[in-house]
Amino acid sequence: MMGRSLFSRLTGTPANTSANNQLVRHDDTQQSTDSSPAHVSFPSGIKVLHDCPDATIDICFVHGLTGNRESTWTAEGKPEPWPKALLPSEIGNARIITFGYDAYVVRASAASKNHLRDHADNLVNALTVDRARINASTRALIFVAHSLGGLVCKKALLSSRVNGEADLRGIFKSTKGIIFMGTPHEGSWAANWAIFPAKLLSLIKSTNINLLDTLGRVMCFYEELGYGPKGICFVSKKSATLAGQNDFSIHATHENMVKFASSKDPGFHMLCGVLVKWEHEIKEETAKALADQQQQQHEGTKRPGDANPGQSGNQHTGNTYNYNSGGGNQSGNTYQSGNTSYNSGSGHQFQGSHFNGNVRF
Repeated sequence: MMGRSLFSRLTGTPANTSANNQLVRHDDTQQSTDSSPAHVSFPSGIKVLHDCPDATIDICFVHGLTGNRESTWTAEGKPEPWPKALLPSEIGNARIITFGYDAYVVRASAASKNHLRDHADNLVNALTVDRARINASTRALIFVAHSLGGLVCKKALLSSRVNGEADLRGIFKSTKGIIFMGTPHEGSWAANWAIFPAKLLSLIKSTNINLLDTLGRVMCFYEELGYGPKGICFVSKKSATLAGQNDFSIHATHENMVKFASSKDPGFHMLCGVLVKWEHEIKEETAKALADQQQQQHEGTKRPGDANPGQSGNQHTGNTYNYNSGGGNQSGNTYQSGNTSYNSGSGHQFQGSHFNGNVRF
């Protein structure tokens, strides 16, 4: 672990004392030695870790409390974050980006006065501009969020869903899944910590389950190792998981659960497997949606008098359901064209009845 523990950096004090001390923030590559918040710049906004001109998805990493857009995802002794060093070789069709914001929201003297709502709005705006710049506004989007970064993502999606501007609503429409890593989905986990303001706790407790159900793809990771003599987990399994959603444990502390040193790390192996699976599913869904769109366009160009393939005689409008063109018990081939299903052979279409010619309901 680089520098002091997460709890020490959060509070600046032992666990049984109040947390009024200032926190040390760090830049993209290393921890800062200047504890004065007014003199330290904080890396914010979108940074591309891996570009892919033919990308089918964007994977956006969002750090949590006391984190930063690169060092949060960088294992000790490694020169660069694993989403940049390890992930591209596993998912070749993904553009990988990371979002930074001033995550020291619990400091009494924080230079940034933004609340999580502001960070969430900034995330929506930054993603919208970044994706529009490369003509990828409708590209599928997956979030990987650590700790309170998951709350920023949830708030961002809620904000995007009801936004009055179509381009900003596009973030919600494009989001196909989210991976939570040590994200607190309820407030009870913070009962023993005196460092969280009431506004922050209220947001934690107001988890919008309907939002997650809408996404369809949700995965929760939780930490196995805690801090201090009693090994207290910063975010418990109960808080980090959601009923009805898949979850997986990582044998690390809250801070180190997102610092993978190699592709052989069990945590990376599991997370990467989830991303690969989702990427394949999204690719299939996209291809099907495109085929359906092309079919609808093709059907829309037909003139009313055009004959359907393999059919002659009277034409009908509206929905025509499966039928046979002749009598007897012989079977035939059935094929689909738009909303009409045809059977080119003959036989009993309905038990005890014979229908000849077109049948329309």
